[in-house]
Amino acid sequence: TGATISADQLLVGKIAGVQVTTNGGAPGAGSTIRIRGGSSLSASNSPLIVIDGVPVDNNGVAGMRNPLNLVNPNDIDTYTVLKDASATAIYGSRASNGVIIITTKRGKDGNPLKLNFTSNFSYGQLVDQVDVLTTQQFRDYVTTNGTASDVALMGTADTNWQDEIYQDALTFDNNISAVGSTNWLTYRGSIGYSDFNGLLKTDNVQRTTLSVGLGTKLFDDHLKVDVNIKSAFLKNHFANQGAIGNAISFDPTQDITMNVQNFGGYFEWLQPGTANPVSVGAARNPVALLYQNNNESDVTRFVGNVQLDYKFHFLPELRANLNLGLDTSSSNGDNITLASACLLYTSPSPRDRG
Repeated sequence: TGATISADQLLVGKIAGVQVTTNGGAPGAGSTIRIRGGSSLSASNSPLIVIDGVPVDNNGVAGMRNPLNLVNPNDIDTYTVLKDASATAIYGSRASNGVIIITTKRGKDGNPLKLNFTSNFSYGQLVDQVDVLTTQQFRDYVTTNGTASDVALMGTADTNWQDEIYQDALTFDNNISAVGSTNWLTYRGSIGYSDFNGLLKTDNVQRTTLSVGLGTKLFDDHLKVDVNIKSAFLKNHFANQGAIGNAISFDPTQDITMNVQNFGGYFEWLQPGTANPVSVGAARNPVALLYQNNNESDVTRFVGNVQLDYKFHFLPELRANLNLGLDTSSSNGDNITLASACLLYTSPSPRDRG
């Protein structure tokens, strides 16, 4: 089934009334989560996400494929889904579409120190391709139905463009954790590192996660203090999804590159008499779209909270609870299109081509 990249994948098919639809095949891509369907045509229908008592912003962070990439699936202990009016009673109008409560693993009293290391490797392969004309079928069709100028535009190559843009996806996921307790403290900490490649070449996400959970009891166990810290550092490289459609429609008789040094040397159809690619009516070189476009982002997100739970001495059933939380993120990125994706080699042929 492959490695579990994001926390929402653990919900797929597990809870009645909860629908999880993946938004795309890119590594770490987000999902659309619906609890008992949608309730609005224009407003958000996404449920409220609560991680260890902290309601988090699930509208997305710039440069981050999925807000739930913050949580390493190896750190999750339980899921709780609130579907009815009780969710609104607890969390207000934000919970009108339901609540998903994620509780991470913690240390327990009386347990000695225990170290755990897990490493997973996953291999993904494209199952099938879109059925298109072979190079010879394409050549025969143009020769039979095209004009002399159409025939003259064909090249001599035999290129399967879908083979050129897809790859075998290798995924590595490593996690180390330490859990235990002392006379007055329970603790758990973990560090995870994941490297996910997509089936589309140049598609990649690298994620480092840090999770710390501490707990103690004071004043004859009347005051319980819990501290939770989670942080994620992600480095994304987004492949140009336009390469998929262009691979289906691009001329299979053309080579991937031309024997030139300028502008990367990728083949493109050019506007007659110019060195500019044809932007309307002609497909772009799908391999050039992947390798001549550098779309990257670096994202840091931190979620932490301190919970104080006090049972009054004179009435233990009466409790006061204080929860102080912080959810912050920062991101920066670049989307650079290299000159070779815009200005390419011109060849002396019946129609300009690069």
